[in-house]
Amino acid sequence: MNRRKSCEVKIGNVTIGGRHPVAVQSMTNTDTADIEGSVKQVMELADAGSELVRLTVNVAEAAKAIPIIKEKLLAKNYPVPLIGDFHYNGHTLLTQHPACAEALDKYRINPGNCGFGETHDKNFKQMIEVAMKHDKPVRIGVNWGSLDQSILNRLMDENGRSKNPKSAEEVMIDAMCESALDSAKMAREYGMGPNKIVISVKMSHVQDVIRAYAQLAGQCDYALHVGLTEAGMGFKGAVASSAALSNILQAGIGDTIRVSLTPAPGASRNDEVMICQYILQSLGLRQFQPTVTACPGCGRTTNTMFQEMAQDMEQFFKLKLPEWKKKGYKGVEGLKIAVMGCIVNGPGESKHANIGISLPGTGENPKAPIFVDGQKVATLEGPQMMAQFKKMVDDYVNQKFANG
Repeated sequence: MNRRKSCEVKIGNVTIGGRHPVAVQSMTNTDTADIEGSVKQVMELADAGSELVRLTVNVAEAAKAIPIIKEKLLAKNYPVPLIGDFHYNGHTLLTQHPACAEALDKYRINPGNCGFGETHDKNFKQMIEVAMKHDKPVRIGVNWGSLDQSILNRLMDENGRSKNPKSAEEVMIDAMCESALDSAKMAREYGMGPNKIVISVKMSHVQDVIRAYAQLAGQCDYALHVGLTEAGMGFKGAVASSAALSNILQAGIGDTIRVSLTPAPGASRNDEVMICQYILQSLGLRQFQPTVTACPGCGRTTNTMFQEMAQDMEQFFKLKLPEWKKKGYKGVEGLKIAVMGCIVNGPGESKHANIGISLPGTGENPKAPIFVDGQKVATLEGPQMMAQFKKMVDDYVNQKFANG
């Protein structure tokens, strides 16, 4: 996959763009003025793998809380970069609360919510000037739910007079891209360098957002933040986000991603981080944890042994991965394990993995051959099979990755 070459942007201790890995980010849903609650959620998201975390900064109390949140996170050894999400009054908050402006690692600016006409230009300029004063990058984040209607109305009028009019969806995408690029151009005219600008054009329909990013990527080399906005809840949100982001990333587009998943009331925000990781890992763009290949089951696998073992191995890796990383086992997150349920595909899949087990299906000999790097090395049987297999995996890791 040939990734689009974009400008590098340093956000705290994370660099996106260029040839850097696609970064995972998320956003808190706490009241930012609730310092302890916000610190706790940022830590949870960082532990889940979020490399950048965005917080709402909508009132003076939230702006005052940001430097304290940053201080508490650093004291707990959480240097995760913090992004401030500003709408409507960002120019005021950033100007009146310089400690907030300094503590944040990036500002998200929505050009559709900066005001209108001359007020828009003045407010936008004010935020850019604060960003330059504190040497901070910005994301110019256009969202179709808050798109500058003056741009859309003008393009719709022009389209109506055209001999070959576009569809309403196409005009909307044109307006999204124009808003983002015009705002970036304005920031450049105020003195901001391209290495301080990230842009995004988020929509909530999968095909629209795919087309929007393809169009945007062909018109600039700014770093791009990619996401499907308002994706929804549960399976719907996860599948829609995966469909959109996978198509965009497969085209080589995107430098940082977020899955905007609606959590159940009171539920963790960590699922959106995990989905980002699974998308990147499934596409082969990054490796976050060992992969467990397991069959779906059929009439040949009427026992639940392979399901239990596959589930057990997922938990095993969650427990062991931090330990292996602490030992300096580089590349261990790329480990591939196969847990198969019968003889049909079991041996073949096991041979393709670093280490695999082919469990006996219904009516088969109750023994399980073990394959390591394509070679059969042992046969397990009996109630200790699961414990023995986990030990073999641990031994394999200690032998294979101990020297990097």
